[in-house]
Amino acid sequence: MKQIFSSLLLALLLFLSTATQASAGPLTERIAQFPNWESKPLLKAAKGDLIYPEWITGTWEATSTLVEMIAPLAPKIVTPGFETNRKYINIPVTFMVRFQPALTSSNSEKSRFIQSEIVADRAFNGLNIAEAYLGKEAVLNVKVDPNSPNRQITFLRGDRQLISTVTARQSETENTRFVATEVSQQVFQTGPRIYLNEVETTTSYTPPQPPDSKISAQQITAIYLSPQDPDYFAAGNKPVALYYYTLELVPQPF
Repeated sequence: MKQIFSSLLLALLLFLSTATQASAGPLTERIAQFPNWESKPLLKAAKGDLIYPEWITGTWEATSTLVEMIAPLAPKIVTPGFETNRKYINIPVTFMVRFQPALTSSNSEKSRFIQSEIVADRAFNGLNIAEAYLGKEAVLNVKVDPNSPNRQITFLRGDRQLISTVTARQSETENTRFVATEVSQQVFQTGPRIYLNEVETTTSYTPPQPPDSKISAQQITAIYLSPQDPDYFAAGNKPVALYYYTLELVPQPF
């Protein structure tokens, strides 16, 4: 069960969030420092949703490929399911994702007009990603809290649930590349048992390139232990698992 939980975490976080050049912003520099991540990033508390650039608007066929996985604290600490995830190395996984305008109220005291911002369709993306990794027969539904885009629940067969809450995030633009980081608290429930994890996802997107208008991206997922884990104090703020992906988004007709 823990192995399933670990794989599911990686799958669901691919598009809930996230460039690599010197003398750039802190997120860009963090990617450049991979895999030498010694602590969690300093991020702002998550408020509202993650806002994407206009050029990511639309529906895309995404192909995600895990190209590297590292257990920084091995052999002393290795997360359950880490070795099982090696089956995904260099195996492309394809699914559909969507980014669309969301109407929000202006915060300005002088104007109350409605403006459009680009956000991920979290329910659509989460469902497609979960089904791609776990199979359609294993996933029942994905729901996003109507009062907060930062909380979603994935319902699985066998009375299992994964509750994901984005607690912190940050984004930046470096030479047209869009970089974003989100940290999520993950709670996996299966009957009376509960498993906890904290997951960081940092992604760097390159704008669509002619002639095929594809978007390419780098993505790093880091797993941190929860305070309930017996190895929590031994790990400290260091990640116990790191996964490096390449992503390719191909535009789809409306």
